Amino acid sequence: MAEVDGSWDCTVKSPLGDQNLTLTVTSDGAGFTGTASGAMGSSDVSGEVDGNTLRWKQQMTVPMPMTLDCEATAEGDTLTGTVGAGAFGSFPLSGKRSA
Repeated sequence: MAEVDGSWDCTVKSPLGDQNLTLTVTSDGAGFTGTASGAMGSSDVSGEVDGNTLRWKQQMTVPMPMTLDCEATAEGDTLTGTVGAGAFGSFPLSGKRSA
């Protein structure tokens, strides 16, 4: 699953403007662990790996506490996906591998 492993510099296009975060991923079979840190807060993350697709839940603390539902697919050094914010809708996520 090395295709998803690494550090990703990501941007979520939200109604509050671009939200930048760094996502680190270490896969192990059908799962992964890592961290997500940025302006929305920092948290440990863990989730599922399905081929080159990641699925995880992430805690956000700024501007309000909320659980985000995330899904992203790695293609080479590019990550694309969506971040679901409950009643606020879903927002596009894009990223580039930084390490």
